[in-house]
Amino acid sequence: MGSTSDWGTMSAAAETLTEFGIENEVSIISAHRTPDLAADFAKNAKANGVSVIIAGAGGAAHLAGVIAAMTTVPVIGVPIKSKALNGMDSLLSIVQMPSGIPVATMAIDGAKNAALYAVQILALGDDALSAKLDEFRRKQTQKVLDAKIEL
Repeated sequence: MGSTSDWGTMSAAAETLTEFGIENEVSIISAHRTPDLAADFAKNAKANGVSVIIAGAGGAAHLAGVIAAMTTVPVIGVPIKSKALNGMDSLLSIVQMPSGIPVATMAIDGAKNAALYAVQILALGDDALSAKLDEFRRKQTQKVLDAKIEL
């Protein structure tokens, strides 16, 4: 994530990945304040065993794009709600990537969905994880079916 202030949103991604038993790492990397660190992380991600990157940032929110430009590891961007434009600036910064440098972009503050999307990617090659994801979806569906409104 771009700064410690993003943790309030991005913690949902870490919690969701942990619930699925997926090892994850949390780092503060700023595309603008620590560009060398961002480049080093991105360029070495695959060699370091990283399979999917979730990058959350607010404001200019260039972190996901900068990382995606330097790795072929799938990058999922999470626009963080900002004070000035309620996250629209973040969303547009992440979603408007040039052709050839894709970033899967979630909704503003969509860290949990980013983690679930990462789970879906990882589950393609992991039958046990795929079964966990199927069970998660089954339970989610059942909650809706069981929901009652008291009048």
